[in-house]
Amino acid sequence: MSKLGTLYGLGVGPGDPELITVKAFRLLKESPVIAYPRKKSGAKSYALAITELYVDTREKEMVGLTFPMTKDREALEKQWNKTVDTVWGYLSQGKNVAFVTEGDPMLYSTYIHLMRLMKERHPEVEAVSIPGISSVLAAASRLGLPLADGDEQVAVVPATDDYDAMRRVIETHDCVVFIKVAKVIDLMLTVLRDLGLVDKAAVLTKVTSAEELIWRNVEELAGRELEYLTLMVVRK
Repeated sequence: MSKLGTLYGLGVGPGDPELITVKAFRLLKESPVIAYPRKKSGAKSYALAITELYVDTREKEMVGLTFPMTKDREALEKQWNKTVDTVWGYLSQGKNVAFVTEGDPMLYSTYIHLMRLMKERHPEVEAVSIPGISSVLAAASRLGLPLADGDEQVAVVPATDDYDAMRRVIETHDCVVFIKVAKVIDLMLTVLRDLGLVDKAAVLTKVTSAEELIWRNVEELAGRELEYLTLMVVRK
């Protein structure tokens, strides 16, 4: 059997194209196949927009992979199997595949599930993760706010509509970064008000990108619709 290609999970950073590592840049240049998450809505992939600045996509095999936003297990399994089959098709030909993702590939990334399923179905495939700068760390830099110092504790938590859980995580940590906060912003504001911590929070959308937005007065966001790539930092 001919040598298999390697599956790379490439973190291309939080949005600013300059926040890409030298290693990720090299592998983008060297990999014949670049895979990227594609949205059904037709909106351009955030990771792809960064990638296109560094490679000539006409010289690469560009593979858009759709990840359905649904809880229908049958639909999810069908789409994921299709995705794995697509990527395997290139790897089995000995071609390296670089799957690009915003932030870091090992932190709340679609690459994680792709890697797991690939290893389950094709354990002989080598999967290599290339770290990227996460929006969590980028947010701290943009705010000029240390996430943790000394013995302080920091948590990274997906925001949900569970009031008690959201309150508890703030109460038990010195700093919390809530990702996916857009859909529950009003609940999060209620938690902050009840804890008297409204002035200790900031919200950022598409951090470091040309479309970045920062709110230091989070009360302005009551009832607002926010972009999916929005996070909240609460630092007591």
